[in-house]
Amino acid sequence: MDAALRCAAVVALGALGRSQDYRDRAAAGHSLAGFAEMPEAGGPLRELVLDRGDTLVTRRTAEALLRRNDRAGLTIVASALAGADANHSDWIHTAVDDVFSVFSEDRDVALRLCEEMSRDTDGRVALGARQLHEALAEIDPVLRPA
Repeated sequence: MDAALRCAAVVALGALGRSQDYRDRAAAGHSLAGFAEMPEAGGPLRELVLDRGDTLVTRRTAEALLRRNDRAGLTIVASALAGADANHSDWIHTAVDDVFSVFSEDRDVALRLCEEMSRDTDGRVALGARQLHEALAEIDPVLRPA
């Protein structure tokens, strides 16, 4: 991996995430999720999950982060969820349902990660992880292993 190019991509996507156009911000959130493990991406991603201008940005960014199905993506969503208003919370939960209602294995991985994250030293992450865990526990996925 080329660390300098990855950093440049995060900077460029962060700038796109500050665009006046909601479509640019949604595209930035979707793309920036691929760099969620980088500390420089965390702040811009949390801002996009809680976008003040359009909930499409919230949904697209949250979905992309959740589809990673790893600690980096779930941590950012959990942190945002802990501070979300009712409207943003609804759209984050919609993204959770969309991502984890198909494969039980994916949902189960996310449940385990959220259980671990619920003991995080960052109170926002721990609170959001508990909220995510509750939402995930309510999902009955369509496909299960044979």
